[in-house]
Amino acid sequence: MDSQGGPYLNKRALCSPLGAARLCQLAMGCAVIAMVTHSAGYSGSQGVFCMAAWCFCFAMSVMVFFLDATRLYSCLPVSWDNLTVTGAAFAALMYVTASVVYPLFFVRSECPYAGCDVLHFRIAVTVCSILGTLAYGAEVALCRARPGQTVVGYMATVSGLLKVVQGFVACIIFGALANGSEFYRYAGTVYCVVVYAFCFALTALVIIMTVCGQTKAVRCMSFDRFVVVCTLLQVLLYLSASVVWPVFCFDTKYGTPWRPSSCPQGKCPWDSKIVVAVFSFANFGLYVADLVYSQRLRFVTSHMPTISRA
Repeated sequence: MDSQGGPYLNKRALCSPLGAARLCQLAMGCAVIAMVTHSAGYSGSQGVFCMAAWCFCFAMSVMVFFLDATRLYSCLPVSWDNLTVTGAAFAALMYVTASVVYPLFFVRSECPYAGCDVLHFRIAVTVCSILGTLAYGAEVALCRARPGQTVVGYMATVSGLLKVVQGFVACIIFGALANGSEFYRYAGTVYCVVVYAFCFALTALVIIMTVCGQTKAVRCMSFDRFVVVCTLLQVLLYLSASVVWPVFCFDTKYGTPWRPSSCPQGKCPWDSKIVVAVFSFANFGLYVADLVYSQRLRFVTSHMPTISRA
């Protein structure tokens, strides 16, 4: 018993829908890592990414479950609700990516040279990875703020969750840029890279401020107004990058609109440029949606007191 007369362990960490979701995350993560290391195997950059994603998410889930069960999260100088929903959303995205990449590169219709048992293990890994994705998605759904409910933390809102997706998409863009995209050849593409980096830094800043409970650090304006201003700036910058990047990569003056036949599979600069272009438009759409929800969130928070007084 603690000084307040309550139990040391948090029973809700086990006996609640949220606790059940986290236990499923641990079970699926443990199963995936065990099967991959036992027989399924992995190789190449794609396999390393999948294994790193599963291990990272499993380690994070162990830490979250332990801190929640022991109530030790109260000793951390962070907003626990914002931290956990951010971690769950990021883990769900990592699991989704691994659940697509792993079967795409390692599951074939015919048995590999190591035998059909390896194929069966790889199929089982894919299934468990999908179940892990659903478990992390369930945690996000359980923690997400809903209309008519008190908002526990900004990251539980649609705008906060969109911030996590934006950061993840930006990481995909950076990966494509590093994979022989040749962005340094033209000033226009270099400008786009600066835009991607700056917008990612702004998104990371908002997330870090929220998780660390420093939403009052902006003294010249409220935090919700700061989020709207940042998001509007990101929308304008991404709009320009989404136009400039295709021009300097696929116009006949600078490149080619068609994939060169001599380009090697997996190491073709044209492929990387396509990935950057597609995810630039995707992130632009995410920032537009974020701007809409951020403005809506600002409107509700700023007008609720007036309504209550009436």
